[in-house]
Amino acid sequence: MPERPIALVTGASRGIGAAVARSLADTHDLLLGGRDTTALEKVTADIPGARPWPVELTDHESVAAAVAEIDRLDVLVHSAGLVELAPVADAPPDSWRRTFELNLFAVTELTRLLLPALRAAKGHVVLVNSGAGLSAKPNWGSYAASKFALRAFADVLRAEEAASGVRVTSVFPGRTATEMQRGVRAAEGGEFEPENYLRPESVAEPIVSAVRSSRDAHMTELVIRPA
Repeated sequence: MPERPIALVTGASRGIGAAVARSLADTHDLLLGGRDTTALEKVTADIPGARPWPVELTDHESVAAAVAEIDRLDVLVHSAGLVELAPVADAPPDSWRRTFELNLFAVTELTRLLLPALRAAKGHVVLVNSGAGLSAKPNWGSYAASKFALRAFADVLRAEEAASGVRVTSVFPGRTATEMQRGVRAAEGGEFEPENYLRPESVAEPIVSAVRSSRDAHMTELVIRPA
């Protein structure tokens, strides 16, 4: 029996990352990354063929050690993220640094380290971006800037890896009913209204469709909005 393909999903302890992991589980073995070890272990226990991958993504030495034994990787889904809302006039440098460290630098370094494994499998990199990566609005400065940069990274990576067979997909979800969104609404002074948002599963479904698409189909960008 041939080995099952392997997918590494960051931010897999909840929200979109957990939904993607569950949707991939019937066809892929999974490495699930996340900061909340307890939540990560709970998700992992519910998914056959999944293993926890509790690595601090902003600690580049730890990341390098954690990927050292991965010699083949079919799918890499970047779903971990951070948002801190503040007007530009009130946002200190550390806020910008924290946002870029997780939303951009952690992504670029993990991808760089795993490129040999992705090339070996002609794999697929999925970057869960945001509507804020397409248009920015007041108070979203550091987050939107990091997501605009993430889109640029995806475009460059896609062009550079075209010959290797590695596919790259950027996903731009609108507001989604996650714990992150709950925090966003609290910061905005508004109510958390999950019935008006996308479900994490509704974002995961097109992501998994892109991953499972035939080799002649390269879904480069997916924009998903609440109906």
